[in-house]
Amino acid sequence: MLKNGIGGSTIEKELNKLKPIPGAPNPVALDGFNERLQKLCKLMQKESVDMIYINAGPNLYYFTGTRWSPSERLVGALLLPDETLIYIVPDFEIGTIKDFMGVQGEILAWEEHENVFEVISEKIAIKNEFRLGIDDTTAFRISDGFTRHIQNARQFSAEQLFMECRMYKSKAEIKNIQYAMNITMEVQKAAARILRIGISTAEVVDFIDKAHKKMGAKNGSYFCIVLFGKDTSFPHGVKNPKDLEMDDIVLVDTGCEFNGYISDITRTYFFGKPNDKQRQIWQVEKDAQFAAFSAIQENSACGIIDDQTRKFLEKNNLGPQYQLPGLPHRVGHGIGIEIHEHPYIVKDNSIKLKESMCFSIEPMICVENEFGVRLEDHVYIDENGPVWFTEPAKSIEDPFGYND
Repeated sequence: MLKNGIGGSTIEKELNKLKPIPGAPNPVALDGFNERLQKLCKLMQKESVDMIYINAGPNLYYFTGTRWSPSERLVGALLLPDETLIYIVPDFEIGTIKDFMGVQGEILAWEEHENVFEVISEKIAIKNEFRLGIDDTTAFRISDGFTRHIQNARQFSAEQLFMECRMYKSKAEIKNIQYAMNITMEVQKAAARILRIGISTAEVVDFIDKAHKKMGAKNGSYFCIVLFGKDTSFPHGVKNPKDLEMDDIVLVDTGCEFNGYISDITRTYFFGKPNDKQRQIWQVEKDAQFAAFSAIQENSACGIIDDQTRKFLEKNNLGPQYQLPGLPHRVGHGIGIEIHEHPYIVKDNSIKLKESMCFSIEPMICVENEFGVRLEDHVYIDENGPVWFTEPAKSIEDPFGYND
């Protein structure tokens, strides 16, 4: 029987206790998607962009509310600055796309034997040279198809325009991210309670998936990394993870999706007793999180957070830069409808920090082939500065704050 919420329970007991948190927020309303398209169209007008191609996937969902996964068959939408929206769809999928469609638009259908780019070219029929923004997630074969068949289009990546919309979260978006984070925090606590000597990472991953579903995330875990002992020194895991032993360090990184928005929380703690080196590194990791948080200043560059965090780590004889023992990756990433999106908290990123941005703070410390410590929480910026979505880990002995 361990203490402070680590070990001492069973999978069955914990699953039976879990239930959805009251007060679930509503999904983003259709008006919200229309507002996003309007903002994008204003940016197009400002930048003299004549047309944008939005590919199936996250961007199509973000701007239109239409969920569709990309495949070998082109599905997407063309957007004009006057808010004209044209969906490009295989003819046999018209009924399905109408069922999934959020913002309504014209449908440009193509048959299986047709060259979809010739169909598009005939539709738009622009004789003069024009600026065509291409979704940055678009596969090369699609952008190449536009190049070959719409030769009067001057193509460029629409990533910057999309960033200017997606980086800034509405109150409805922040509420949904917060709720997803709250779910995952309860799952993290429950996962710690089921630990026992000999449990496999696969058992914990399976439990976390089921626990997310019990909490109201209908698709379960969006992702899950569980590592024990030396395996924690590899940030994203190993091919054959070990089972849990007494006095192992434990790393759990997981999240879920709720109403299209993602959570992402990492906790590192000990099943048993840490040694002095592990105890010292864990505390430096926690302090590094707060050093990063303290560096968040509106209108400062995102890269400054990374810079200040590495300076703090260097003062504690870690690094410099990406060298081990130390922090081998960026300090954080944006979050929203994707788990990793702009703004990225990384060296030399000049994007200015602004109100309503949301991003992680996770300055993981890796001690090569010994252990790693990652504490990951996210923040959003409101009118008064940065706010934690989730309360950071309390202490090495009591990470979830049971003794407060």
